Parts: sequence; structure tokens; C-alpha cells
Amino acid sequence: MKLLSAVLGLLLLSISAATQASCELEQYSQFDFWLGTWEVQRADGTVVGRNTISKSLANCVILEAYTTSTGYAGNSMNTFNIQTGQWHQTWMDNGGLMLILNGEFDGKAMVLSGPGKSSTGEAILHRITWTPKAEHSVRQHWQTSSDNGQHWTTVFDGHYFKIQ
Repeated sequence: MKLLSAVLGLLLLSISAATQASCELEQYSQFDFWLGTWEVQRADGTVVGRNTISKSLANCVILEAYTTSTGYAGNSMNTFNIQTGQWHQTWMDNGGLMLILNGEFDGKAMVLSGPGKSSTGEAILHRITWTPKAEHSVRQHWQTSSDNGQHWTTVFDGHYFKIQ
């Protein structure tokens, strides 16, 4: 019994070490440009919220906490999925919206997309692009398409300005 416990303990330690080592791969830092505390503005300069982006779970997960002065709030969990070779985001907000997005860093921007439903129940495709800009800023452009990506409509065009 002691031998079995020792073998199981060593197995769990090796699995834990392998998981931690895998999160040190270069891909896990591709979204690091988004880390920090940000003031979020619309393209016209109107402040719409505050977003805090941090790393968790041995740098394997990026956590997002978004809030506005009107009480709207949302959170996301983001990670590089080594099994699929893609980034994954799960977003949830206090209005009941849940987005499940997948995609990749294309060398200039993080582009994630996934299926959803419009407010009328119509099937749509979401695409959100985060592009790092000069002067510690990031543009987040959220678009939807009801024709499988042929035409896109902007839902939100946010500009992040780092405050911490």
C-alpha cells in the first residue's frame, strides 16, 4: 500500500511539473500585451469602463475583470490550448451573455471568433480582435456577422489606455 501511494504521488508530481512547464512555452505570452489595468474608451473618447487583466494559475490563464459605472460587469478566462494550438476565451457577464471564442495571435493581433445568437435568436458569428498600439494602448474591435463572415458589423470599438 505504501508503495502504491508513493508511485501515485510521484505520478501526480510529474503531471504537475509537465503542466507548469508547458505554460512556459512562448505561445502563453502572446496575449501578455493585454495585461494591466486599463481605462476603456469608445473611439470618440467616451470612457465606458475599466478592465483589469492579470495572469493566474502559474501563468497558464489570463483573467479579465471588466466593470462600468452603470453596473455592467463581465469576466473572461483565456488560455492557449496546447492540444488545439489555439487560444480560447470564455466570457460571461451579468446580463447573461456567454461567449466561447477560439483563435490565434497572427503576429500583429489576437483574433478570436465563435458562434452565437443575436437578440432575436438568429445564428451569428462573433469576432473580437485585440491589437496592441503605441503608447501602452490596445484596440479591441468586436464584430458580428449573420452571413458566416461575408459582412461584419461593429458591436464595440474599444480603446484601452493603461493606467497601471
